[in-house]
Amino acid sequence: MFFKFLRLEIKSFFRGSSLGINLAMKIFRFIGILYFMACLVGGAFGAFFYIQEEMHQDPLQIVSKFLIAGWAVDLIAKYIWQEMPTQNIKPFLTLNISKKTLVNYLLSKTFISVFSWLNSLFFVTFCIIALFNGYNAVNVLGWFAGVSLLFYLNNFINILFNDKETIAIVVGGAFLVIAGLAYYQIIPVLDYSKIFFYNFYDRPYFAVISLMLFLGLWKMCFYHIRQVFYLDQGLEAKKAVGKTENIAFLNKYGAIGTFINNDIKMMKRNKVTKGIIWGSFMFLFYGMLMFTSPIYKTPTMTMFMGLFVTGGFQFLFGQRVPAFDSSYYPLMMTLNVPYKEYLKAKWWLMNIVTAASMVLAVCYAYFGWEMYVTFFAAGIYNIGVNSQFTLWSGAFNKMQIDLNSKEKRFGQKNSFNMKALLLLIPKMFLPIVVFGLVQHFFGITAGVMSVAVMGLIGFLFREKIFDIIVKHYKVEKYSTLEAFKNKD
Repeated sequence: MFFKFLRLEIKSFFRGSSLGINLAMKIFRFIGILYFMACLVGGAFGAFFYIQEEMHQDPLQIVSKFLIAGWAVDLIAKYIWQEMPTQNIKPFLTLNISKKTLVNYLLSKTFISVFSWLNSLFFVTFCIIALFNGYNAVNVLGWFAGVSLLFYLNNFINILFNDKETIAIVVGGAFLVIAGLAYYQIIPVLDYSKIFFYNFYDRPYFAVISLMLFLGLWKMCFYHIRQVFYLDQGLEAKKAVGKTENIAFLNKYGAIGTFINNDIKMMKRNKVTKGIIWGSFMFLFYGMLMFTSPIYKTPTMTMFMGLFVTGGFQFLFGQRVPAFDSSYYPLMMTLNVPYKEYLKAKWWLMNIVTAASMVLAVCYAYFGWEMYVTFFAAGIYNIGVNSQFTLWSGAFNKMQIDLNSKEKRFGQKNSFNMKALLLLIPKMFLPIVVFGLVQHFFGITAGVMSVAVMGLIGFLFREKIFDIIVKHYKVEKYSTLEAFKNKD
């Protein structure tokens, strides 16, 4: 039955009217997966031989030491990105197919997701290398089974706490506290991790504990889904008592204030948009990569980091305009809605958050005011230039987003479009190239000023640029409406 369901989904993919878009996205996603597969396989080789030959320590012990961090990151990634494939199951609920079969298929399908099996490439490669280097086969197999099953437990934890955001926030806070205690060596978390995970090698029979947890959580998830597995329950968005809320002071700004008000309420009420907010917050820490590798410590890479640190909300929210409004976009186009005011509201909202990110990024001044000034200049460029190009690229984004969906991604699918791809040049490459050239010939101060000046010029000419953007939205209007009405 599992393969029958799978065959039906493959047919659905190739029969959909959006096959071209889906196929293009699948190809690019496949290329990305191949890249990460290569990284994980290469990382297994690098980790094993570096630890063995350079550090002169046991690779299994050192890897076991950091597995607690890998497990936590895996759980967080699955909670944020991994989807629950319930919508494709709904049509089968009216057929003579037992719910037991459907629920087991649903649970099994989560293991097909790339988020489930990708990290196994590291463990498989690492264990094969260990076997070729004289490690005991039974012990290595016990370590692999015990560790892999613990990582697969995250699939079930993800399902059980999918819609429990309060618990997710508490767990996330606990992870931060534990990470802080480990960083300041108050509690030797990594030492405990090494003892726990290395036990699977020392005592292979400990893998039975992981197996029992796996089977137990499978059973819990089965009953958790089974009790709400009806057409009118569980698979539908939760209904709540309607209530009105309004940010009064925004009303004095006319149509722009009204649109901003609506967007703020949308972000507060929907899981997808809440993911955007959390993702934007995480972008603030992107600059910390500068301290993990010498590659990131060059002035040009500092500017690159600055664009991401200050522009996280822009990249995550702005590129999905007007996709977030796809459910009522056709209705909105039948009303007397001023297009320019609609886009300006999005622009102001993005720039308000960007300005807040610039203020919060002042913590990087701890590592040198030169770094923060570079980030500040990148923020000005994001406000003056990138915000408008991000809105412009939205005119070519024709993939609707269901805000009532339980999918936990930052925005579901995005349509691939060459025009939107070309707009990445002024957004990312132009400031990097200008900064790099000016900094090389005239110094870093001149390079920072050149990027800031481009941002100020873009801000001053925003009205002219808005006219061009509105024109493109109107040109793409009917193809966008057709795409938003198409549910395939």
